[in-house]
Amino acid sequence: MKNKMKTITIESLSQQAFAPFGEVIEINKHSDFIAINNGTTKRFHDLAKVQIKGINARTAISIFRASPFDLPYSLNFMERHPYGSQSFMPLIPSKFLIIVAQDKDGVPTKLTAFLANEGQGVNYHSNIWHGALVALEKQTDFLVVDREGEENNLELYNFEKPYRVEL
Repeated sequence: MKNKMKTITIESLSQQAFAPFGEVIEINKHSDFIAINNGTTKRFHDLAKVQIKGINARTAISIFRASPFDLPYSLNFMERHPYGSQSFMPLIPSKFLIIVAQDKDGVPTKLTAFLANEGQGVNYHSNIWHGALVALEKQTDFLVVDREGEENNLELYNFEKPYRVEL
């Protein structure tokens, strides 16, 4: 009997469900803000915890342009960043796929997939296994905040058989 491809069902993204992996970056009816610029601007402050460590470590801000994928999605590998967090926030209203996993002896396990809706971004804590950036429906630019420094901040894990990620 052939081994069947493992399937991951996509869940809705929420602060509570995503908490073991990082923060959801969003503004909702419960978001606190500080009025600035003589009251003409609302600052929704400290929405994610940026983490950096290592030699000559610094925070980097980049823009990633992601080509869209269709569902179901085939997950072949995961990555993690041991020296810093990594945040993704779409610059236009857009949905994207988030895949995270727990770690067991250097191997991603108990994979979970989330669908980020328009107006949501994520911040992966350092050393959290996650899938590549997967835009859905349209090409999307993302504001990315992560760590630069002297150490290699990227670990990859390639699966023997891909996972099928579907709604």
